Amino acid sequence: MLKKIFLVLLAILIIIQFIRPAKNKSEGPQPNTLSAKYPVPDDVKVILDKACLDCHSNNTRYPWYYNIQPVAWWLNKHITEGKSHFNIDEYTNKRPRYQYHKMEEVIEMVKEGEMPLNSYTWTHKDARLSTEEKEKVTGWATAVMKSLESEYPMDSLIRRN
Repeated sequence: MLKKIFLVLLAILIIIQFIRPAKNKSEGPQPNTLSAKYPVPDDVKVILDKACLDCHSNNTRYPWYYNIQPVAWWLNKHITEGKSHFNIDEYTNKRPRYQYHKMEEVIEMVKEGEMPLNSYTWTHKDARLSTEEKEKVTGWATAVMKSLESEYPMDSLIRRN
């Protein structure tokens, strides 16, 4: 009986290896990317590349273990959720109020250590942000917000209660 259960589970594990989610890869330039409109200093770009863009852009760097199911499904769910909350490559395609609010969220999440996720930093040790890196990212996000404030009337960006 135990042998049959093991063989069925093994067969299922082998079969699911052929059921793969689509990869998060886009060819060519991303016209709506945040950096198309707002400057991203080189030091901040390095931080975004190592800690944010795998889940918050249209191009993910996939680790070797992505080829093992059901791990790929789990990673794909994280990527899909990350992009639904904040996609750097679709940033300028959104309303100014959305853009402003997302920068507020970036500041909050980074300061509180909620981003990057612990499940990401377990396997991407370099994605753990130092205090200095957090300050660089939050300073940059604040600069983007100031740029938005100067370009658009404040009332259109900030919701009044």
